[in-house]
Amino acid sequence: MLTNMTMSQVGEQLHAAREALKLTVQQIADTTKIRTDHIRALEEGHFEVFSAPVYIRGFVRIYATQLKLNAAQIMSALDAELKQTEKFKEPPPLMEESNTLIDHAMFWLSKLNWRVGVIAGGALVLLLVLLLVGSAWRHHSRSNPLAGLKPAVYQSADAGETLPLTTRR
Repeated sequence: MLTNMTMSQVGEQLHAAREALKLTVQQIADTTKIRTDHIRALEEGHFEVFSAPVYIRGFVRIYATQLKLNAAQIMSALDAELKQTEKFKEPPPLMEESNTLIDHAMFWLSKLNWRVGVIAGGALVLLLVLLLVGSAWRHHSRSNPLAGLKPAVYQSADAGETLPLTTRR
């Protein structure tokens, strides 16, 4: 927050321009769609009521444009004032720091090109299936279920009897 001794130059300029045009805070609020309490906070330099500098900058730009002020000059002065405030001295972090395993995994997954990943994953699955099928085929062709058996001759349960031969007609 700016010290109480120095009032916001931007706020003073906005307030003076509004009064010079004989506009009320409510009229500005109606045309800009900025809440009246936010307009008052901007004019008084109470930037701490806003959660982020992006809102202050947006509202000031709209307000200055509505009052037909030089928006670029006002924005430059606003940036200088915001750097003097404790709350908006530095830009806020984009996200809170977190060092969990899930955060790291999500970070690396977000960098993945999904088209390439899907194609490479599909090729890897296809290669794996081909290797498994080839391995199963080799194992099947090597294993002969009759390989360990000795050659045998058929014998009936009755000792010495053989089956009758069929005659061809």
